[in-house]
Amino acid sequence: MIITTTYKKPMIKLTQYNKRALYGGIIAAIITGGGAFFLGNLSGYEAKSLIKSSLPGINTLCNTIVLASATILALLLTLLSVSSGTDSKLKDEHYRHVLLIAKIDTIVFVAAMIVFQILNIPITEAENVPNSWYSTIYYISLLLSAVLSGALISVVLMLYNAVTSIIKIIGLGISDHPLLYQDDEKKKE
Repeated sequence: MIITTTYKKPMIKLTQYNKRALYGGIIAAIITGGGAFFLGNLSGYEAKSLIKSSLPGINTLCNTIVLASATILALLLTLLSVSSGTDSKLKDEHYRHVLLIAKIDTIVFVAAMIVFQILNIPITEAENVPNSWYSTIYYISLLLSAVLSGALISVVLMLYNAVTSIIKIIGLGISDHPLLYQDDEKKKE
């Protein structure tokens, strides 16, 4: 007899906290990326010199994002330890929220590492790259740095929401928090 089971992956439900964090990241990406478009159209030579001057800063940004993402993953372990050590019964939503933070943080970590590696290719030293490509490369590098910055800001805001919920539940003893099972909910289970 063969028994098969299917696992239906739940869709990611965006809570109000996740939506605020997502909007915060999008606004940050638009603000940081918007500055590039104030420069107007660039010639290939101008873009090449701007790439040379902006790449060290973008590389530093990528390094910072990689370091911050790794630190956030470690902080999530601490958050889980505190969450599981409490006497209060937390709903599954809290753990799904922490799982979502870990997933997005890992994606940001990998993306920042890839962007860092790509931008370390000495493109401005290559002689066979047409000058017309440099303006496109410049705008893409600024777009990638803006998206990475916005994504990290979203992750930090999501982590902030998770930490403040735990502080309210454990530290302040709020017993009617939406992430806590209430007595009548415990009896149903």
